[in-house]
Amino acid sequence: QVQLVESGGGLVQAGGSLRLSCATSGGHPSGRTFNTYALGWFRQAPGNERGFVAAINWSGDNTHYADSVKGRFIISRDNAAKAVYLQMNSLNTDDTAVYYCAASLRPTRRAMPLASDYDYWGQGAQVTVSS
Repeated sequence: QVQLVESGGGLVQAGGSLRLSCATSGGHPSGRTFNTYALGWFRQAPGNERGFVAAINWSGDNTHYADSVKGRFIISRDNAAKAVYLQMNSLNTDDTAVYYCAASLRPTRRAMPLASDYDYWGQGAQVTVSS
């Protein structure tokens, strides 16, 4: 089994920055390794459905962002460290949510924005932006 653990959440004032990290461990029974996973970040605010934030393909050369975070958030990955990151800048109160990282074993070269394409999920990290 693939396990994902988010860290780096917390409380920040509007206009500030946070960097989320997601460390992975374990492995898929097929033998697939971290550097073949597509990865994504999603978030869920109270009363809302889980929504797409950012995604990155297995090689790191294709990324995709939700319109609401484009130009403010940056997704990146470190295959040697088996980790994915989300740098969040110019945060506003609408960014308050629980943030989840996810891993996909889909055989694709593109970054994927659909939650249904992901096979493994972390437990989430709370991000709270105060005004």
